[in-house]
Amino acid sequence: MRLNKALFCSSIGKKFWMALTGLGLGLFMVLHVSGNMLLFLGPQAYNLYTYHVEKNPVTPIVEVLLIIGFVIHVYLGITLTLQNRAARGTSPARRPTSWLKAASFPARSMILTGLLIFVFVILHLMTFKFGPRYEVTYDGVVMRDLYRLVIERLSDPIYAAWYLFSMVVLGAHLSHGFSATMQSLGISGVRNPKVKRAGLALAFLIAAGFFSQPILALLVKGK
Repeated sequence: MRLNKALFCSSIGKKFWMALTGLGLGLFMVLHVSGNMLLFLGPQAYNLYTYHVEKNPVTPIVEVLLIIGFVIHVYLGITLTLQNRAARGTSPARRPTSWLKAASFPARSMILTGLLIFVFVILHLMTFKFGPRYEVTYDGVVMRDLYRLVIERLSDPIYAAWYLFSMVVLGAHLSHGFSATMQSLGISGVRNPKVKRAGLALAFLIAAGFFSQPILALLVKGK
């Protein structure tokens, strides 16, 4: 009983599960952006890729796990933030003068960036997963033309601007989230320079990968 309480109810336990779900979601981001790079190979390559992902029997299980992990991550993020604020009290804390002790903007805005990402994910699913279902046929096989939908939406200036803004927010969230995850899992300290650089590099690569897609859509649409 005490072990269960420590794992699920204590602050350390919550940070552990938040780190674990964050790690899983981060891995999904890497796989997702890697798959989306097939957009640059043209509609057939991308549509065949999404077709095989959709038909894979493991996909529904992975989607359920992602939803559960995402909800847990958001819930724990809000819970831990409220607990930390309550522990500090209502009086304004004096900011540390040393840059080594001062929290970076991504670190101080994790709850805000997390909530913005939550909104983005909901709208993203509504736009693409549950959006219009165009169809295309390759070698007699009818499948969803997701390439057409992606190009159509990301070439819209208003949607593209929202998408790019969201990727900046995602990058900021990931840049601190990586080092915080390593700390919560006991792998490294949150202020380890190598870990912080690795987090920044990972966040930049993921955000840049997603950033490239509206640019591609605008180029394709402009032909």
